[in-house]
Amino acid sequence: MAHWLYKSEPASWSWEQQKAAGDKGTEWTGVRNYLARNNMRAMQIGDKGFFYHSNDGLEIVGIVEVCALSHPDSTAKGDPKWDCVDIRAVMDMPKPVTLKDVKASDKLAKMSLVTSMRLSVQPVTEDEYLEICRMGGLDNPPR
Repeated sequence: MAHWLYKSEPASWSWEQQKAAGDKGTEWTGVRNYLARNNMRAMQIGDKGFFYHSNDGLEIVGIVEVCALSHPDSTAKGDPKWDCVDIRAVMDMPKPVTLKDVKASDKLAKMSLVTSMRLSVQPVTEDEYLEICRMGGLDNPPR
């Protein structure tokens, strides 16, 4: 199982909207960065990830999972080079983990959220996943 972080501006697509999509989930569309696209192409069903509110909030607010493998992005107007995955909400973070908290942690100094701030879909290591879950009040995080 791999872990990921998905960034979204809450004014465009919020955690509440993601949760409202239910078990069916939603396409993670609109990604137009090759590295982020390649990250999605590497994802497997059941991979867990963090839902991060960018620009407004700057915090990890929930956990999601991949529910459909990489496929053509429906917003790419037929351009075959852009893919997306579908994700669904798993649970709220009991305590949102802020970017400030992530940056203050020595254990997270090499995390993509710190080193590759602009990348919209990022890998998260197992240790980073567990540390953020701990910081967010999850003693037994979803696997």
